[in-house]
Amino acid sequence: MPQQDDAKQIRNLIDDWAAGLRAKDAKRVKRHHSKDLVHFSLAPPLVADENGADGLEAWFDTWKGPLGYELRDLEIVTGDEVAFSHSLNHLTGTNRSGETSDVWFRSTLGFRKVSGEWKIVHEHESVPFLMDGSDKAALDLKP
Repeated sequence: MPQQDDAKQIRNLIDDWAAGLRAKDAKRVKRHHSKDLVHFSLAPPLVADENGADGLEAWFDTWKGPLGYELRDLEIVTGDEVAFSHSLNHLTGTNRSGETSDVWFRSTLGFRKVSGEWKIVHEHESVPFLMDGSDKAALDLKP
C-alpha cells in the first residue's frame, strides 16, 4: 500500500506542478523542485534558466496569457525513496510577438523524498514535434 500512496502523492504533485505551469506561477512550480534539481531540455522552445524562480518568471514573461499544458499517458513508477514518471506533454501558447506554439514532447521526471516529501530532482524534455505531419525543426518553434 505504501507505493500506491507514494504514486498518489506524486500524481498530486505533478497535477499541482502542471497547474503552476499553466498559470505561469513560478513559485508554485519551484516549490516542487529540489534544491539540486537537474534540468535537461532538448527542446529549444522549452529551455528556461530555472536556477531560480526569477529565471522561470523571465521565461513565463515571454508568453502572453496563460499556457496550455497537458500530460497524456502518464506513467509513475515508485521505489522506496525514488520514483519516476514519463508522459507525452502538450504545450500551447502565444508568445509576445503573437506567434502561437503547439508543441508535443516527451517528459521524464525523477523524484526523491526530501525530508519525507516528494520533490522533483530531475527533469528531461525531448525534442518536440508537430502533430500536423510536418518536419518543421524544433529551432523554428522559438516563443
